[in-house]
Amino acid sequence: MTDLDAFITGLPKAELHLHIEGSLEPEMMFALARRNGVTIPYASVDEVRAAYAFGNLQDFLDIYYAGADVLRTRQDFHDLAAAYFDRAAADGVVHAEIMFDPQTHTDRGIPFAEVIEGLLSACAEAEEKHGLTSLLILSFLRHLSEAAAFATLAQAEPWLNRIAAVGLDSSEMGHPPEKFARVFAAAAAKGLRLVAHAGEEGPPAYVYEALDLLKVDRIDHGNRALEDEVLVARLAREGMTLTVCPLSNLKLCVIDAIEDHPIDQMLALGLKATVNSDDPAYFGGYVADNYRAVATARGLDRDALATLARNSFTGSFLPAEAVAAHLAKLDDWLAAQ
Repeated sequence: MTDLDAFITGLPKAELHLHIEGSLEPEMMFALARRNGVTIPYASVDEVRAAYAFGNLQDFLDIYYAGADVLRTRQDFHDLAAAYFDRAAADGVVHAEIMFDPQTHTDRGIPFAEVIEGLLSACAEAEEKHGLTSLLILSFLRHLSEAAAFATLAQAEPWLNRIAAVGLDSSEMGHPPEKFARVFAAAAAKGLRLVAHAGEEGPPAYVYEALDLLKVDRIDHGNRALEDEVLVARLAREGMTLTVCPLSNLKLCVIDAIEDHPIDQMLALGLKATVNSDDPAYFGGYVADNYRAVATARGLDRDALATLARNSFTGSFLPAEAVAAHLAKLDDWLAAQ
């Protein structure tokens, strides 16, 4: 392990943009398919990995939803999340805010309770096993209707004290944030924080809508905000956290090469960028892999990497005292290097 690898791995960090269904590794996909008697359209792990050549977001989503079909029971969701937490802890993650897509499962007849109780049990296990804290973000699928999102929010009612925020993901193009303005207002009225994917494939206008119509607390991705100087200035002025996912951007052709990634430009412009893994099983890397990729490609120094880690804590939905404690530990760790 090089000095840079060791620094990145040891750097205390939070992960704020992780879809738990997107951490379903091919090996687990096959194991759960066998356990649940589910037929999947691939003959081997290698065949699944070969399918991970995406031309755009929709190509990825097609295989993502097919893979999720193996998730059937509370134990499946526990095992999925537990595997992610083990991997995250090995990458220096001490806090994770993980998104889950209940509609992907409830639309297949899987009870909401099976999904969330499995995830919650894995969250508790991760804190006991690794000291890794976590929060859940319920994400609405934007290609579905507003009515479907309201129905999902209603299903979540018994667990709202265990859910930190709602989010918005899936197919961005043709599904602007404004479509879900009323649902987000209802979620905010219930005390939930708000996040939304915007400016990944969608235009800067979608970022404006997320800010002004959804009134989000942070932006997931946000790359295309860089096309609008006024928007960039606003995001910097408001201290809006961007949960950036470099290897995802590469895999989904948001950028042509990792050397083109704008993460250092974002920091230079005063944007509160963070580094995250998005759907690591599909995009070729967990959070430390994403840090390494941009550090190497863009020549990020230790100060820049520390800024990214610091942003991950200040951009989290942890209470202020927990954020302060994490920042103090980060500073102590940096001083010891």
